[in-house]
Amino acid sequence: MVAAPVLEELREVCQPRAKLASRNGEHWAGRLYMRRISLRLTRQLVRTPVTPDQLTWTMVGCGVASGAALMIPGLTGAVLAVLLMQLFLLFDCVDGEVARWKGQNSATGIYVDRLGAYLADAALLAGAGFRAAESGLGGWLSLGIATALGVVLLKASTDLVDVARARRGLAVADDEATRPRSQGVATVRRVAAAFRIHRVTNGIEASLVLLAAAVADLAVGGVEATRWALAGLAVITWLMVPAHLLSILSSSRLR
Repeated sequence: MVAAPVLEELREVCQPRAKLASRNGEHWAGRLYMRRISLRLTRQLVRTPVTPDQLTWTMVGCGVASGAALMIPGLTGAVLAVLLMQLFLLFDCVDGEVARWKGQNSATGIYVDRLGAYLADAALLAGAGFRAAESGLGGWLSLGIATALGVVLLKASTDLVDVARARRGLAVADDEATRPRSQGVATVRRVAAAFRIHRVTNGIEASLVLLAAAVADLAVGGVEATRWALAGLAVITWLMVPAHLLSILSSSRLR
C-alpha cells in the first residue's frame, strides 16, 4: 500500500489558507476542530480508490439521516441527529480535501455538495416539525416544513449570486463585495453579526439547539421545549430571509 503522506504536506495542499480564512468559505466548527479531525481521515483515504464524489454522497446521506433521526422519540433521536450532523460536517471537509490531493475536482462534486447542504438543513427542520407534532401531523409539522423552506431560500439567495455573476461573465465575488453600500444596512448587519443569532439556521447549530430542547423535554416531560425551539428557529429564519435579500441587493455582490 502507498505510504500515507506527511500531515504538513497534506495540510498545505488540502487546506488552503485562503479558503480557511474566508468568512463565507468555512464553517466556524471546521476552523475550530473539524479540520484537525478531517485531515487525519483524509490522510488514510487518499491511499484508497475512494473518490471525492463518493464521499460527497456519503455526506448527503448523513445530513438527510440527521433529520430522519429526529423522528426517534426522546433524547436518543436528538443525540443521533447531532452525531449525524457532525459526520455531515466531517465528510463535507474530507471530500474537498481528497479532491484537492487527487486532483479530482468536478462540477458534479460541487453540485452534489451544494445539494447536500440544502437537503441536510431542510431534512433536519422537517424532522424537528415531526418531533414537535409527536404524531407527525398538524401545525407543528407544517411549521417545520415552512422553516425548512426558509432555510432553503436563504441558501438559494446566496448561491444565486454566483449564478447571476457567472451569467454576466463576472468573477466570483470576494468578501469585500459582501459589504453593504448603505451605511444603515451595514450598521444593522454589524449588530446582527455581533449576536451571531443567524447561525442557528445552519444545520450544525440547529441540531445542538434541538438537543438542548430534548434535554429540557426529558426533564419536564412532553415536547414543549422542542416546540419553543422550533418556533424560535422559524421566527429567526423568516426574519433573515428578507434581511439577507436586502443585504445582497445593497452590496456590490451583483455588480
